Amino acid sequence: MKLESPIDPSFSRPAAAAFVLAGCALFSGCATNDSMTISGTGITATDSARLTRSGFLSDFARLKPTTWGQGIECWRDSKLDARSYDKVLISRIVVSLAPAKAGSGAQTIDPSDLKTLTDYFHNSLVQALKPQMQVVDKAGPGVLVMRIALTDLVPTVVTDSLAGTLIPYAFVAEAGSGVATGRPAGSTPYMGETGMEMQFRDGATGAVLGECRDTEIGRKYAADVNAGAAGAAQTWVGGYLNSFQAWSYARNAFDKWSGLVAQRLAQLRGASTPAR
Repeated sequence: MKLESPIDPSFSRPAAAAFVLAGCALFSGCATNDSMTISGTGITATDSARLTRSGFLSDFARLKPTTWGQGIECWRDSKLDARSYDKVLISRIVVSLAPAKAGSGAQTIDPSDLKTLTDYFHNSLVQALKPQMQVVDKAGPGVLVMRIALTDLVPTVVTDSLAGTLIPYAFVAEAGSGVATGRPAGSTPYMGETGMEMQFRDGATGAVLGECRDTEIGRKYAADVNAGAAGAAQTWVGGYLNSFQAWSYARNAFDKWSGLVAQRLAQLRGASTPAR
């Protein structure tokens, strides 16, 4: 399975264009990326029922929902002084595939897809963090070391997404299927999902300073009602169009996590970072 699953050419251009135009008309104008504080927000959502427990983190019991992370669970050492760290090392991202679900075949992912995804996540973190911290490649005093594991990677089933779209009025049932099946609102059973576990260590001592985990589910029918009409339209269109590529929701999750981590570190360090 390749990273960019092709879309049926008979559907992609006219149908996608029609949807974008309809969405813009419905919400009175399309928005640019500048209207979203953090890229990916709204297009994916946390599914607390699918948070992973891979063993990558030191203590899962102390993780709690955060007020800032839109569903992310975290813990941090109460003695942590984030201002003492002005550099960050992003360790090589590792992948721990979730076991195959009952009734399904073994879960496999093309190695080239894995490299593309981990490279994308690393670059997203670099771009989010470098405005406030120097990104380095060696640990040491004043260096915050980030260790990351992708713990659940499930691509969107593009053929199912196409089928659901081409059946007249099928979107009405699909739009409500997320809540009906216990998933985030706007998702469908064939949407991709991406889990991560993240650890922060002192670059000099190796002491664990904080840990987080999250699992994001793609939302085909998503609207950010708190972002105004333009923001809602952008989120709706972005979620819909991403449902026709296998790994688009994963990239949205990576951008969302990168933005949230950078934003939280800026808050703890008393620094500022541009919105993205």
